[in-house]
Amino acid sequence: MIKFRKQLSCALLVLFFSVSAYSKTVIFVNQVGFDPKSPKIAIIEYYSNLLNSTFDLIDADSGKTVFTSKIGKAESVADWKLGIFYYKADFSSFQKPGNYKVTFKIADQIYTSARFSIEENILAKRTISSIVHYYNKQRANTPEELEADKNMLLFGSTKKVDVHGGWCDASGDVSKYFSHLAYANFVSPQQTPLVTWSLINTSEKISKQLRQWKIKDSLDNEAIWGADYMMRCLSDEDYFYMIVFSYFDKNPAARRIVGLKANSVTTDEYQSAFREGAGMAIASLARISKWNKSGDFTSKQYLDGAKRAYAHLLSNNTKYDDDGKENIIDDYCALMAATELWIATNDVFYKNDARKWAHKLENRMTDKGWFRSNDENRPFWHAADAGLPIVALTRYLEKETDNKERNAVQNVIKKALDYNLSVTNNVANPFGYARQSFLYNNKIQDGFFIPHENETGWWWQGENARLASLATAAIEGGKSILIPKNSNTKKELDLFASQQLSWILGCNPYSMCFLYEFGENNVPYMHSNYRHGSEKGGISNGITGKDGNGDGSGIDFKTEDKGNEWRWTEQWIPHSAWFLQAITAMVEP
Repeated sequence: MIKFRKQLSCALLVLFFSVSAYSKTVIFVNQVGFDPKSPKIAIIEYYSNLLNSTFDLIDADSGKTVFTSKIGKAESVADWKLGIFYYKADFSSFQKPGNYKVTFKIADQIYTSARFSIEENILAKRTISSIVHYYNKQRANTPEELEADKNMLLFGSTKKVDVHGGWCDASGDVSKYFSHLAYANFVSPQQTPLVTWSLINTSEKISKQLRQWKIKDSLDNEAIWGADYMMRCLSDEDYFYMIVFSYFDKNPAARRIVGLKANSVTTDEYQSAFREGAGMAIASLARISKWNKSGDFTSKQYLDGAKRAYAHLLSNNTKYDDDGKENIIDDYCALMAATELWIATNDVFYKNDARKWAHKLENRMTDKGWFRSNDENRPFWHAADAGLPIVALTRYLEKETDNKERNAVQNVIKKALDYNLSVTNNVANPFGYARQSFLYNNKIQDGFFIPHENETGWWWQGENARLASLATAAIEGGKSILIPKNSNTKKELDLFASQQLSWILGCNPYSMCFLYEFGENNVPYMHSNYRHGSEKGGISNGITGKDGNGDGSGIDFKTEDKGNEWRWTEQWIPHSAWFLQAITAMVEP
């Protein structure tokens, strides 16, 4: 009997601690802040259903309650299989600037969120200087790198070229990439050229605010640093060298200009196609040529380089595409290149080409609102640049004046935005995480995260760049199709954009702020060769589908995984580039 009682007591104790751990209440919130007029939502996690409960917004400095409202209905994300409920705490109507926390009381227990602020243009004002700092620290400018990169061997050749400069790609990888998944054809991300274009874009779009915040000169210098590197990567034959690869070797002499296959297999296919970074490089050089500022090259050299590279690819692009066929990534990158050349030169040749590439994107739009990646049935999805087709079209519309051409493009943008809202909201989705359509086992399906079994054979990781790119597309796309300010669609797009950025900044099921040295919870520090590593203003990869699920279903985040934790914790330069574009787009003109 005594033995039975001991067993019963132990069982009850285990049950108590299990329920206590399971029933922990957490409030997830953007750990940096909100604009006064923007949507503002925190998420309360609880293990059972709640009825008629309220939450409070308290002033973090005085402790006084300033706003009270009912929590939303219980929602459970079936795909994640977490067995818990989420409740929205919506305080969008509260607009007073200040520092706040969300609190929630149940059973005499008060739960409190991380601290955040409400302030006009808060994300741009508080984070752009740190993002510029991040890229400055990512410069490949240590003595070891400069010495090696000024005399860089081409793979399989005795030829050496000067390709010093640029940025290290990630907190765990000091290689330099225009794009690093060219062999996969449909997954190529834009890397160094995207960063450069993003910096240029911010400098031009919010120059007044940047001067007020005293960061314009440093941001411009970083953009010129990127442009100079791309000029060095422009070969005498008029193509761009795609990759300077470190082989993850501590010896800088191991570095080579390469093409890259899976599992770090290197080749001499180092010529960049439009989709392999060259399109965005041309766009960046053409756009920065209008500044009349010189780095190591003049404005005229920037423009001449862009023209040379564009002309070369019109004749040679499919030779550099690994499968010999152009796809949607070629289309939107070439559209960006032709558009920036048209803006820089006002030349009818580039006008006609920009229209040609825009028409190709239009022809890839389906009735359902997603783009075809190829000439068949593969939906366009992208782990980093999902918003870039829309962003390229909105940039084109800044130059296009022909009403017929404008109407056609605006219809494409509207369809794409409507699709993004529809696929995101067609299931319970309290965090508003941007969902997508993809081809898996030859069947089109929708999901939260990219499929882990894809054309790369190995590459899947957190998608914070994708989220920020779609936030950018929602804001810029909404402006370009002239959505009325107080319309439901405008409100839906604003909410969509806000929730993507809030997810990155801590309003996610792991309460992790992925913008380093902001918020209350960050991923662990990661170091790399030549004294590089994680830096303030860098953004980590983020959350994925469940490890082991080929279709990307479920949800996962790990800070340790026997060397594979990079999938979640590594900083990567496209994340901050897209975040920079999104917060730039949010600044009121």
